[in-house]
Amino acid sequence: MRQPRLANRSLVGHCQCVLRWFEHRQVYVPSRKMEARPAELGRPFEEVTLTAGDGVRLHAWFFPARPVSPRGHLAFLLCHGNAGNISHRLGFYRAWLELGVSVFAFDYRGYGRSEGKPTEEGTYRDAQAAAQWLRTRGLAPENIIVIGKSLGGGVAAELALRETVGGLILQSTFTSIGDIGAELFPWLPVRRLHRIHYNTVHKLPRIHVPVLVAHSRGDDLIGFDHAERNYAAANQPNSLLEIGGGHVDVLEADRLGYLRGLDQFLTTHFNHAPAAKS
Repeated sequence: MRQPRLANRSLVGHCQCVLRWFEHRQVYVPSRKMEARPAELGRPFEEVTLTAGDGVRLHAWFFPARPVSPRGHLAFLLCHGNAGNISHRLGFYRAWLELGVSVFAFDYRGYGRSEGKPTEEGTYRDAQAAAQWLRTRGLAPENIIVIGKSLGGGVAAELALRETVGGLILQSTFTSIGDIGAELFPWLPVRRLHRIHYNTVHKLPRIHVPVLVAHSRGDDLIGFDHAERNYAAANQPNSLLEIGGGHVDVLEADRLGYLRGLDQFLTTHFNHAPAAKS
């Protein structure tokens, strides 16, 4: 009489393992192949190797602002989306550099030339290492603006809780893995069984820096309602920027409008001279 019960337990355990594997494969889609080189931007850059708190070595690129830029004391710290690696986002680095800020892009563990395998906690530690590296370069914490794209918004929100930063930009970001997973896979018990969370909407009420939520109404992967809920959850000063295109093509759809929105955010909250060093 015990045999069927044991068999059922084994089947349940097997199904849970399959679901864990499926969840990980959907959330993390890394690429080891570098599709572009930072030199292609025609700007000074630095190849960076940094180490996360648990010893994992990470790869990053740093693009300094031009010496004459009035925003040279500011830096965008990119937490990128779930696919590819830092070499797939040169267009965004070029656009952000036009705003006069420095740009620092790192790869999570398991992406590009970074060691290891991605996990939720691992990505949080990786972002912390990136923020700490910027501070070693003389960037004041309040002048570091974290920009999280898609999955990276979940990483960026956690970073804003763990480290002192100056601002947070959530671009094309979901409210949580539970929410977006239930929408994309309605036939699966995602909310009950998921183990990867990135629960941005629940973290935002505890974040007390300027927040910009940028999202397209044409986003066919993460609906605009995610942006509205993130915006509503964020403390003031918060703002909502409607961008063009779908999930990834804002630069092609409305580059000028996108950069105007980011410029306004910087002008409103960071249009001040850097603090004098003692």
